[in-house]
Amino acid sequence: MKLVLFDCDGTLVDSARLIHEVMRRTFVQFGHAEPQLADTKAIIGLTLDIAIARMQGKAHADDEAVAMMGYYKSIFAEVRALPGYHEPLFDGISDLIGTLARRDDLLLGAVTGKSRRGLKMILETHGFAPHFVVSRTADDCPSKPHPAMVTECCDEMGIDPRDTLVVGDAIYDMMMAKSAGATAIGVSWGYASTADLMASGADAIVTRAGDILQHIQ
Repeated sequence: MKLVLFDCDGTLVDSARLIHEVMRRTFVQFGHAEPQLADTKAIIGLTLDIAIARMQGKAHADDEAVAMMGYYKSIFAEVRALPGYHEPLFDGISDLIGTLARRDDLLLGAVTGKSRRGLKMILETHGFAPHFVVSRTADDCPSKPHPAMVTECCDEMGIDPRDTLVVGDAIYDMMMAKSAGATAIGVSWGYASTADLMASGADAIVTRAGDILQHIQ
């Protein structure tokens, strides 16, 4: 039995425009200059307060970052409901999850910097909820690249990290996977460059969702 753990933003769904718009409004609300889209993409995957602090050049989340996180969360649903800010699946993801879910030698899970509420919304919106049997979110564990999201999923499912694949688009996903002793599979369609993914420990890079199947033996 193997465990396949997916990141969410940038791996399953394309949420950059939505996250950036909420982040932009948050920074403006607190009197800061609007961030660029590239700045937002660079922190997707981190726990929200740490992400905001990182965008401000801070080493740690301070009281303002925590307050900004609260505001971000308070307006997220409102922005998400606006036209053009849904979180579509990347090409091939629906077929991939369907294929993996039919295999009785695999368990599927999610490891994400989203809140549990946010993950639940994504999984239910796209019909994935019945297939994902384990998950860890920003509400449960330290921020990536800490290995806890992976190791806790492994412990819950009784799967050795060596029999676990972490699929993600961020350097934090690759670093988390390697710290946990799992295989790190980077995806090219997300928000980090393939060069950065490789430099962060990726064991392989896939350019199409279906190519992930080649790495699950």
